[in-house]
Amino acid sequence: MERVFCLALGYVFGLFQTGYIYGRAHGIDIRTQGSGNSGTTNALRVMGKKAGLIVFAGDFFKTLIPCLLVRFFVGDGGLYTHLLVLYTGFGVTLGHNFPCYLKFKGGKGIAAMAGLLAASDMRIALVCLAVFVVTVAITRYVSLGSLLVAACFFILTVSFTMIGSYGTTGIPSMNTGRIQVECCVAAGVISAMAFWRHRANIGRLIHGTENKLGAKKA
Repeated sequence: MERVFCLALGYVFGLFQTGYIYGRAHGIDIRTQGSGNSGTTNALRVMGKKAGLIVFAGDFFKTLIPCLLVRFFVGDGGLYTHLLVLYTGFGVTLGHNFPCYLKFKGGKGIAAMAGLLAASDMRIALVCLAVFVVTVAITRYVSLGSLLVAACFFILTVSFTMIGSYGTTGIPSMNTGRIQVECCVAAGVISAMAFWRHRANIGRLIHGTENKLGAKKA
């Protein structure tokens, strides 16, 4: 039930569609402009830098806040808390990507993943930030940077989880391995969702037709 509660809590927070709300406040339906996504990159392209920053901040904090609430109320700070934070972040990502009141048409979940990273493990967050900044600076492909972040998130979460980096406070030894595997599966699903939502971008990257940051959208 704790897992279900965390998923539900996250989904409710994820329904706060920053890009859609900000666009509507300025007379724009972001879902009908640019790529049709309501996330940071499309807001940046369609409405400018200020809009992109505001949308990123909104999507970042709508993940960070519920994840920190879960961490605070669970309290032990160990492996099981880490698992519940992952469930909460997954719920936010689902709400962000598939908002029920917008015909399940939302964003791609990268800003939401950034909030999850900040709440779950700052070591992984800093590595992913460096990977994203360097990738985008060199290639100007935001989508490529996002995909590499998703991959790094999965690889590092699995690595830290399996070496016991999050501890086993309050967990019977017989359950430790199962919860470690569950953490890895949760991270894998979150990462896989990011790749699925970027499947069109992957196709354009392969064919060399992906839009670069700062270029007008084709």
